[in-house]
Amino acid sequence: MSFRKRNVGLSGSSLQSPVPGSGTQSAPVLGVRPSPLDGRPTTSTGTSSLDDLLGHSGFALGNSLLIEENGTTEFGATLLRYFAAEGVVQGHKVHIVGVGEPWGRELPAVVKSAAGGEITKPAAQTAAEKDRMKIAWRYERLGDFGAGPSGARASPAVNRTPASVISSATSSTAPTAFCHTFDLTKRLVLPDGNRLNFIPLRPVPQHASPFQPVLQLLREQLASTSKSTIHRLVVPNLLSPALYPTHASNPQHLLQFLHSLRALLRCYSTQLTIMMTLPIMLYPRSAGLTRWMELLSDGVMELSPFPHSIDTGPTTTTSGSATAQEEQPQGMVKMHRLPVFSEKGGGGALGDDLVFTVSRRKFVIKSFNLPPVEGDTEAQRGEGEGKPTAVDIEF
Repeated sequence: MSFRKRNVGLSGSSLQSPVPGSGTQSAPVLGVRPSPLDGRPTTSTGTSSLDDLLGHSGFALGNSLLIEENGTTEFGATLLRYFAAEGVVQGHKVHIVGVGEPWGRELPAVVKSAAGGEITKPAAQTAAEKDRMKIAWRYERLGDFGAGPSGARASPAVNRTPASVISSATSSTAPTAFCHTFDLTKRLVLPDGNRLNFIPLRPVPQHASPFQPVLQLLREQLASTSKSTIHRLVVPNLLSPALYPTHASNPQHLLQFLHSLRALLRCYSTQLTIMMTLPIMLYPRSAGLTRWMELLSDGVMELSPFPHSIDTGPTTTTSGSATAQEEQPQGMVKMHRLPVFSEKGGGGALGDDLVFTVSRRKFVIKSFNLPPVEGDTEAQRGEGEGKPTAVDIEF
Protein backbone atom coordinates (compact mmCIF):
# COMPACT_ATOMS: atom_id res chain seq x y z
CA MET A 1 0.00 0.00 0.00
CA SER A 2 1.55 3.26 -1.14
CA PHE A 3 1.19 6.64 0.46
CA ARG A 4 1.66 10.08 -1.02
CA LYS A 5 1.85 13.48 0.51
CA ARG A 6 -1.36 15.52 0.44
CA ASN A 7 -1.87 19.21 -0.32
CA VAL A 8 0.96 19.44 -2.80
CA GLY A 9 0.49 21.99 -5.56
CA LEU A 10 0.79 21.03 -9.17
CA SER A 11 4.03 21.70 -10.96
CA GLY A 12 4.37 24.90 -12.95
CA SER A 13 5.02 23.06 -16.19
CA SER A 14 1.48 21.65 -16.26
CA LEU A 15 -0.10 25.04 -15.60
CA GLN A 16 1.82 26.84 -18.31
CA SER A 17 0.73 24.62 -21.17
CA PRO A 18 -0.25 26.81 -24.11
CA VAL A 19 -3.91 26.93 -25.05
CA PRO A 20 -4.41 26.53 -28.80
CA GLY A 21 -5.76 29.68 -30.42
CA SER A 22 -5.53 31.80 -27.25
CA GLY A 23 -2.80 34.07 -28.54
CA THR A 24 -4.55 35.09 -31.76
CA GLN A 25 -7.87 36.92 -31.87
CA SER A 26 -9.85 37.58 -35.02
CA ALA A 27 -10.10 41.22 -36.00
CA PRO A 28 -13.56 42.78 -35.62
CA VAL A 29 -15.58 43.03 -38.82
CA LEU A 30 -16.96 46.44 -39.76
CA GLY A 31 -20.72 46.69 -39.45
CA VAL A 32 -21.04 43.55 -37.29
CA ARG A 33 -21.56 43.37 -33.53
CA PRO A 34 -22.89 40.71 -31.11
CA SER A 35 -26.53 40.64 -30.19
CA PRO A 36 -27.24 41.87 -26.63
CA LEU A 37 -29.69 38.95 -26.21
CA ASP A 38 -27.68 35.85 -27.10
CA GLY A 39 -24.39 37.08 -28.58
CA ARG A 40 -25.02 36.01 -32.19
CA PRO A 41 -23.45 38.34 -34.81
CA THR A 42 -25.78 40.99 -36.18
CA THR A 43 -25.57 43.69 -38.81
CA SER A 44 -27.68 46.75 -39.50
CA THR A 45 -30.47 47.03 -42.06
CA GLY A 46 -29.68 50.71 -42.54
CA THR A 47 -32.90 51.63 -40.70
CA SER A 48 -32.51 52.06 -36.95
CA SER A 49 -36.17 51.49 -36.05
CA LEU A 50 -36.23 48.28 -38.10
CA ASP A 51 -33.13 47.07 -36.26
CA ASP A 52 -34.98 47.56 -32.96
CA LEU A 53 -38.05 45.81 -34.31
CA LEU A 54 -36.13 42.66 -35.25
CA GLY A 55 -35.39 41.99 -31.58
CA HIS A 56 -31.58 41.76 -31.57
CA SER A 57 -30.78 45.47 -32.01
CA GLY A 58 -29.90 44.51 -35.56
CA PHE A 59 -30.42 41.94 -38.30
CA ALA A 60 -28.99 38.56 -37.22
CA LEU A 61 -26.60 37.06 -39.77
CA GLY A 62 -27.73 33.87 -41.45
CA ASN A 63 -31.36 35.03 -41.75
CA SER A 64 -33.69 36.35 -44.44
CA LEU A 65 -36.40 39.00 -44.36
CA LEU A 66 -39.36 39.04 -46.77
CA ILE A 67 -41.07 42.44 -47.12
CA GLU A 68 -44.59 42.26 -48.52
CA GLU A 69 -46.09 45.47 -49.85
CA ASN A 70 -49.62 46.35 -50.86
CA GLY A 71 -50.30 48.70 -53.74
CA THR A 72 -47.88 50.18 -56.24
CA THR A 73 -45.74 52.25 -53.87
CA GLU A 74 -41.97 51.96 -53.43
CA PHE A 75 -41.65 51.91 -49.64
CA GLY A 76 -40.26 48.37 -49.72
CA ALA A 77 -37.70 49.41 -52.32
CA THR A 78 -36.65 52.24 -49.99
CA LEU A 79 -35.85 49.72 -47.25
CA LEU A 80 -33.85 47.67 -49.75
CA ARG A 81 -31.84 50.73 -50.78
CA TYR A 82 -31.09 51.52 -47.14
CA PHE A 83 -29.98 47.90 -46.67
CA ALA A 84 -27.74 47.98 -49.74
CA ALA A 85 -26.30 51.43 -48.96
CA GLU A 86 -25.42 50.36 -45.42
CA GLY A 87 -23.59 47.36 -46.82
CA VAL A 88 -21.61 49.49 -49.26
CA VAL A 89 -20.61 51.98 -46.54
CA GLN A 90 -19.53 49.17 -44.20
CA GLY A 91 -17.46 47.50 -46.92
CA HIS A 92 -19.72 44.46 -47.33
CA LYS A 93 -20.30 42.59 -50.57
CA VAL A 94 -23.77 43.46 -51.92
CA HIS A 95 -25.44 41.21 -54.51
CA ILE A 96 -28.48 42.61 -56.33
CA VAL A 97 -30.70 40.26 -58.34
CA GLY A 98 -32.77 41.10 -61.41
CA VAL A 99 -32.06 44.82 -61.77
CA GLY A 100 -29.23 46.65 -63.47
CA GLU A 101 -26.73 49.32 -62.52
CA PRO A 102 -29.30 52.19 -62.63
CA TRP A 103 -30.85 50.72 -59.48
CA GLY A 104 -27.47 50.82 -57.74
CA ARG A 105 -26.88 54.44 -58.75
CA GLU A 106 -30.01 55.43 -56.81
CA LEU A 107 -28.64 54.41 -53.41
CA PRO A 108 -28.97 57.22 -50.83
CA ALA A 109 -25.90 59.06 -49.60
CA VAL A 110 -24.67 59.21 -46.02
CA VAL A 111 -25.65 62.36 -44.15
CA LYS A 112 -22.62 64.50 -43.34
CA SER A 113 -22.22 66.65 -40.26
CA ALA A 114 -21.36 70.34 -40.30
CA ALA A 115 -17.66 69.47 -40.09
CA GLY A 116 -17.93 67.22 -43.12
CA GLY A 117 -17.79 63.87 -41.32
CA GLU A 118 -20.40 61.21 -40.87
CA ILE A 119 -22.96 61.60 -38.12
CA THR A 120 -22.08 59.13 -35.35
CA LYS A 121 -23.13 58.58 -31.77
CA PRO A 122 -20.90 61.10 -29.90
CA ALA A 123 -22.71 64.01 -31.59
CA ALA A 124 -25.99 62.99 -29.95
CA GLN A 125 -24.55 61.46 -26.80
CA THR A 126 -25.85 64.15 -24.43
CA ALA A 127 -29.52 63.50 -25.20
CA ALA A 128 -29.03 59.75 -24.91
CA GLU A 129 -27.35 60.12 -21.51
CA LYS A 130 -30.27 62.13 -20.14
CA ASP A 131 -32.83 59.57 -21.31
CA ARG A 132 -30.90 56.49 -20.17
CA MET A 133 -32.78 53.66 -18.46
CA LYS A 134 -32.04 53.27 -14.77
CA ILE A 135 -33.73 49.88 -14.10
CA ALA A 136 -30.62 47.74 -14.52
CA TRP A 137 -27.27 48.29 -16.18
CA ARG A 138 -27.67 45.34 -18.55
CA TYR A 139 -30.79 46.84 -20.17
CA GLU A 140 -28.77 49.76 -21.47
CA ARG A 141 -27.28 47.50 -24.14
CA LEU A 142 -30.70 46.71 -25.60
CA GLY A 143 -31.43 50.26 -26.76
CA ASP A 144 -34.91 51.75 -26.88
CA PHE A 145 -37.53 51.14 -29.54
CA GLY A 146 -38.00 53.98 -31.98
CA ALA A 147 -34.60 55.63 -31.48
CA GLY A 148 -33.25 57.48 -34.48
CA PRO A 149 -30.32 56.24 -36.55
CA SER A 150 -28.01 58.72 -34.82
CA GLY A 151 -29.24 57.71 -31.39
CA ALA A 152 -28.44 54.55 -29.46
CA ARG A 153 -27.77 52.44 -32.54
CA ALA A 154 -24.18 53.44 -33.19
CA SER A 155 -22.71 51.41 -30.32
CA PRO A 156 -24.10 48.53 -28.26
CA ALA A 157 -23.18 50.09 -24.91
CA VAL A 158 -23.75 53.51 -23.41
CA ASN A 159 -20.61 55.60 -23.33
CA ARG A 160 -20.02 57.32 -19.99
CA THR A 161 -16.98 59.29 -21.14
CA PRO A 162 -17.24 63.03 -20.36
CA ALA A 163 -18.20 65.30 -23.21
CA SER A 164 -14.85 67.10 -23.16
CA VAL A 165 -12.97 63.84 -23.66
CA ILE A 166 -15.37 62.76 -26.42
CA SER A 167 -14.94 65.98 -28.38
CA SER A 168 -11.15 65.71 -28.30
CA ALA A 169 -11.07 62.01 -29.14
CA THR A 170 -13.61 62.20 -31.96
CA SER A 171 -11.35 64.25 -34.19
CA SER A 172 -8.50 61.74 -33.94
CA THR A 173 -10.16 58.32 -33.77
CA ALA A 174 -13.83 58.45 -34.74
CA PRO A 175 -15.56 55.08 -34.32
CA THR A 176 -17.44 53.59 -37.22
CA ALA A 177 -21.19 53.78 -36.70
CA PHE A 178 -23.21 50.57 -36.68
CA CYS A 179 -26.18 52.23 -38.44
CA HIS A 180 -25.73 55.32 -40.60
CA THR A 181 -28.14 58.10 -41.49
CA PHE A 182 -28.94 58.41 -45.20
CA ASP A 183 -30.36 61.21 -47.31
CA LEU A 184 -32.80 60.06 -49.98
CA THR A 185 -32.34 63.27 -51.99
CA LYS A 186 -28.62 62.65 -52.52
CA ARG A 187 -26.84 59.79 -54.23
CA LEU A 188 -24.14 57.60 -52.74
CA VAL A 189 -20.74 57.83 -54.40
CA LEU A 190 -19.69 54.22 -54.87
CA PRO A 191 -16.12 53.57 -53.67
CA ASP A 192 -13.47 51.90 -55.75
CA GLY A 193 -13.74 48.15 -55.83
CA ASN A 194 -16.35 45.62 -56.78
CA ARG A 195 -18.67 45.93 -53.78
CA LEU A 196 -21.87 45.87 -55.87
CA ASN A 197 -22.48 42.67 -57.79
CA PHE A 198 -25.45 42.80 -60.17
CA ILE A 199 -26.80 39.34 -60.97
CA PRO A 200 -28.93 39.46 -64.14
CA LEU A 201 -31.79 37.11 -64.93
CA ARG A 202 -30.63 35.21 -67.99
CA PRO A 203 -33.15 33.85 -70.49
CA VAL A 204 -33.68 30.12 -70.01
CA PRO A 205 -35.98 27.56 -71.60
CA GLN A 206 -39.52 27.15 -70.34
CA HIS A 207 -38.75 23.94 -68.47
CA ALA A 208 -35.59 25.31 -66.79
CA SER A 209 -35.47 27.36 -63.61
CA PRO A 210 -34.58 31.06 -64.07
CA PHE A 211 -33.13 31.07 -60.53
CA GLN A 212 -30.46 28.43 -61.13
CA PRO A 213 -27.88 30.87 -62.64
CA VAL A 214 -28.47 33.20 -59.70
CA LEU A 215 -27.74 30.44 -57.20
CA GLN A 216 -24.63 29.36 -59.09
CA LEU A 217 -23.14 32.86 -59.13
CA LEU A 218 -23.97 33.36 -55.46
CA ARG A 219 -22.29 30.08 -54.46
CA GLU A 220 -19.17 31.05 -56.41
CA GLN A 221 -18.99 34.43 -54.67
CA LEU A 222 -19.42 32.91 -51.22
CA ALA A 223 -16.81 30.22 -51.84
CA SER A 224 -14.21 32.59 -53.32
CA THR A 225 -14.17 35.15 -50.49
CA SER A 226 -12.73 34.92 -46.98
CA LYS A 227 -14.80 34.06 -43.92
CA SER A 228 -14.58 37.64 -42.67
CA THR A 229 -16.42 39.00 -45.73
CA ILE A 230 -20.08 39.84 -45.13
CA HIS A 231 -22.47 39.28 -48.04
CA ARG A 232 -25.86 40.94 -48.50
CA LEU A 233 -28.30 39.59 -51.06
CA VAL A 234 -30.96 42.04 -52.27
CA VAL A 235 -33.93 40.72 -54.31
CA PRO A 236 -36.24 43.59 -55.38
CA ASN A 237 -39.78 42.85 -56.63
CA LEU A 238 -39.62 39.09 -56.53
CA LEU A 239 -41.83 37.49 -59.23
CA SER A 240 -42.68 40.88 -60.73
CA PRO A 241 -43.79 40.46 -64.39
CA ALA A 242 -41.56 43.38 -65.34
CA LEU A 243 -38.43 41.47 -64.26
CA TYR A 244 -39.20 37.74 -64.16
CA PRO A 245 -40.56 35.39 -66.84
CA THR A 246 -44.00 33.89 -66.42
CA HIS A 247 -42.75 30.43 -65.47
CA ALA A 248 -40.74 31.88 -62.56
CA SER A 249 -43.82 31.60 -60.34
CA ASN A 250 -43.94 27.84 -60.94
CA PRO A 251 -43.75 26.28 -57.44
CA GLN A 252 -41.13 23.73 -58.49
CA HIS A 253 -38.81 26.60 -59.50
CA LEU A 254 -39.62 29.19 -56.85
CA LEU A 255 -39.75 26.91 -53.81
CA GLN A 256 -36.55 25.18 -54.84
CA PHE A 257 -34.90 28.60 -55.07
CA LEU A 258 -36.06 29.56 -51.57
CA HIS A 259 -34.98 26.19 -50.18
CA SER A 260 -31.52 26.70 -51.71
CA LEU A 261 -31.25 30.19 -50.24
CA ARG A 262 -32.21 28.82 -46.83
CA ALA A 263 -29.49 26.17 -47.14
CA LEU A 264 -26.90 28.84 -48.02
CA LEU A 265 -27.99 30.90 -45.00
CA ARG A 266 -27.45 27.94 -42.69
CA CYS A 267 -24.13 27.05 -44.32
CA TYR A 268 -22.80 30.64 -44.17
CA SER A 269 -24.55 31.60 -40.96
CA THR A 270 -21.98 34.29 -40.07
CA GLN A 271 -21.55 35.80 -43.54
CA LEU A 272 -24.84 36.04 -45.43
CA THR A 273 -28.09 37.98 -45.00
CA ILE A 274 -30.98 38.26 -47.47
CA MET A 275 -33.70 40.85 -47.90
CA MET A 276 -36.50 40.49 -50.50
CA THR A 277 -39.65 42.36 -51.47
CA LEU A 278 -42.84 40.79 -52.83
CA PRO A 279 -45.82 42.60 -54.42
CA ILE A 280 -48.73 40.91 -52.62
CA MET A 281 -51.14 42.80 -54.85
CA LEU A 282 -50.21 40.17 -57.46
CA TYR A 283 -49.57 37.33 -55.01
CA PRO A 284 -51.93 37.81 -52.02
CA ARG A 285 -51.31 36.18 -48.67
CA SER A 286 -54.35 33.96 -49.14
CA ALA A 287 -52.59 32.12 -51.99
CA GLY A 288 -50.81 28.89 -51.13
CA LEU A 289 -47.62 29.92 -52.95
CA THR A 290 -47.28 33.07 -50.85
CA ARG A 291 -47.82 31.12 -47.64
CA TRP A 292 -45.03 28.74 -48.59
CA MET A 293 -42.75 31.71 -49.31
CA GLU A 294 -43.46 33.03 -45.83
CA LEU A 295 -42.70 29.67 -44.24
CA LEU A 296 -39.35 29.51 -46.05
CA SER A 297 -38.39 33.01 -44.88
CA ASP A 298 -37.01 33.72 -41.41
CA GLY A 299 -38.77 37.08 -41.09
CA VAL A 300 -41.92 38.39 -42.79
CA MET A 301 -43.02 42.02 -42.67
CA GLU A 302 -46.03 43.56 -44.41
CA LEU A 303 -46.31 47.23 -45.45
CA SER A 304 -49.82 48.57 -46.02
CA PRO A 305 -49.67 52.19 -47.24
CA PHE A 306 -52.61 54.45 -46.46
CA PRO A 307 -54.81 55.50 -49.40
CA HIS A 308 -54.40 59.05 -50.64
CA SER A 309 -57.82 59.99 -49.34
CA ILE A 310 -56.83 58.91 -45.83
CA ASP A 311 -53.49 60.70 -45.99
CA THR A 312 -55.27 64.00 -46.43
CA GLY A 313 -57.46 63.52 -43.36
CA PRO A 314 -55.58 64.62 -40.22
CA THR A 315 -58.14 63.14 -37.82
CA THR A 316 -57.61 59.64 -39.20
CA THR A 317 -53.86 59.40 -39.64
CA THR A 318 -52.62 61.45 -36.74
CA SER A 319 -51.18 59.37 -33.91
CA GLY A 320 -52.50 60.01 -30.44
CA SER A 321 -49.03 60.93 -29.20
CA ALA A 322 -48.08 62.96 -32.26
CA THR A 323 -47.23 66.60 -32.08
CA ALA A 324 -47.22 69.39 -34.60
CA GLN A 325 -43.53 68.77 -35.38
CA GLU A 326 -44.00 65.06 -36.10
CA GLU A 327 -44.73 63.83 -39.59
CA GLN A 328 -47.91 62.04 -40.54
CA PRO A 329 -47.73 58.21 -40.76
CA GLN A 330 -47.87 56.86 -44.29
CA GLY A 331 -48.93 53.27 -43.69
CA MET A 332 -49.28 50.34 -41.32
CA VAL A 333 -46.61 47.75 -40.50
CA LYS A 334 -47.37 44.14 -39.56
CA MET A 335 -44.71 41.70 -38.41
CA HIS A 336 -45.90 38.19 -39.24
CA ARG A 337 -42.61 36.46 -38.41
CA LEU A 338 -39.47 37.51 -36.58
CA PRO A 339 -36.03 36.08 -37.39
CA VAL A 340 -34.74 33.60 -34.78
CA PHE A 341 -37.68 34.31 -32.45
CA SER A 342 -40.36 32.67 -34.62
CA GLU A 343 -38.11 29.75 -35.49
CA LYS A 344 -37.73 28.94 -31.79
CA GLY A 345 -41.50 28.81 -31.29
CA GLY A 346 -42.25 32.42 -30.36
CA GLY A 347 -45.31 34.27 -31.57
CA GLY A 348 -45.05 35.82 -34.98
CA ALA A 349 -47.03 39.06 -34.69
CA LEU A 350 -46.36 41.92 -32.30
CA GLY A 351 -49.08 43.22 -30.04
CA ASP A 352 -48.81 46.95 -30.81
CA ASP A 353 -50.13 48.59 -33.96
CA LEU A 354 -47.17 49.95 -35.90
CA VAL A 355 -46.94 52.64 -38.57
CA PHE A 356 -44.09 53.85 -40.76
CA THR A 357 -43.08 57.33 -41.80
CA VAL A 358 -40.71 58.12 -44.66
CA SER A 359 -38.99 61.47 -44.82
CA ARG A 360 -35.89 62.85 -46.41
CA ARG A 361 -33.45 61.39 -43.89
CA LYS A 362 -35.22 58.56 -42.14
CA PHE A 363 -37.58 55.62 -42.37
CA VAL A 364 -39.19 55.38 -38.93
CA ILE A 365 -41.37 52.57 -37.59
CA LYS A 366 -43.23 53.49 -34.40
CA SER A 367 -46.32 52.63 -32.38
CA PHE A 368 -49.69 53.96 -33.51
CA ASN A 369 -52.50 55.19 -31.27
CA LEU A 370 -55.87 56.39 -32.48
CA PRO A 371 -56.65 60.04 -31.69
CA PRO A 372 -59.57 60.97 -29.42
CA VAL A 373 -63.09 60.95 -30.86
CA GLU A 374 -64.01 64.22 -32.50
CA GLY A 375 -66.87 64.96 -30.07
CA ASP A 376 -64.90 63.97 -26.95
CA THR A 377 -63.63 67.42 -25.99
CA GLU A 378 -62.54 66.35 -22.52
CA ALA A 379 -60.20 63.68 -23.89
CA GLN A 380 -58.81 66.11 -26.46
CA ARG A 381 -58.01 68.74 -23.81
CA GLY A 382 -56.74 66.11 -21.38
CA GLU A 383 -58.71 67.67 -18.53
CA GLY A 384 -60.00 65.75 -15.54
CA GLU A 385 -63.58 67.06 -15.60
CA GLY A 386 -64.98 63.61 -16.23
CA LYS A 387 -63.46 62.00 -13.14
CA PRO A 388 -66.03 60.36 -10.82
CA THR A 389 -66.72 62.10 -7.54
CA ALA A 390 -67.90 60.75 -4.22
CA VAL A 391 -71.49 61.58 -5.14
CA ASP A 392 -71.25 59.60 -8.39
CA ILE A 393 -70.04 56.41 -6.75
CA GLU A 394 -72.33 56.58 -3.73
CA PHE A 395 -74.78 53.67 -3.61
